Amino acid sequence: MKTLLLMRHAKSSWSEEGLPDHDRPLSDRGKRDAPRMGKLILDLNLVPHRIISSTAKRARRTARKVAEACGFSNEIMKESQLYEASITDWILVLSNVGDSTDRVLAIGHNPGIEEFLEKLIGDYEPMPTAALAHVALPIDRWAEFNGETQGELIGFWTPKELD
Repeated sequence: MKTLLLMRHAKSSWSEEGLPDHDRPLSDRGKRDAPRMGKLILDLNLVPHRIISSTAKRARRTARKVAEACGFSNEIMKESQLYEASITDWILVLSNVGDSTDRVLAIGHNPGIEEFLEKLIGDYEPMPTAALAHVALPIDRWAEFNGETQGELIGFWTPKELD
């Protein structure tokens, strides 16, 4: 069985006018929330074997802060397909994860991440910034992951719930 941790990037900043969407940094709240979610991952004994992040600045920074807080020390993989990703993009990225990896943390954006989670678990779950979903997948190899794969939502957390 494989495990997917699905996370929306932490809150981004809109303070710099004219900045392309891809280059928006984290807000102060985002800088606080990302490590809190990483600590939660550590406390739940869910430290991933691989982290895959959208290439957007806010997602990469979220990934780095989560990784530091949960003790993840491997390279964070950057995947351009996770920026503005469709359900098909999510499936393609995850189906190419190496089979020696049992637990993946993937960090992306709305609306695609909500649509993907809904397809995966068969129920709508809103994904506010820095939300984390823990999904058990009934597969033994990531190459088996496809549009028919139905996961089971094991847990769901938001920074607001940790307050």
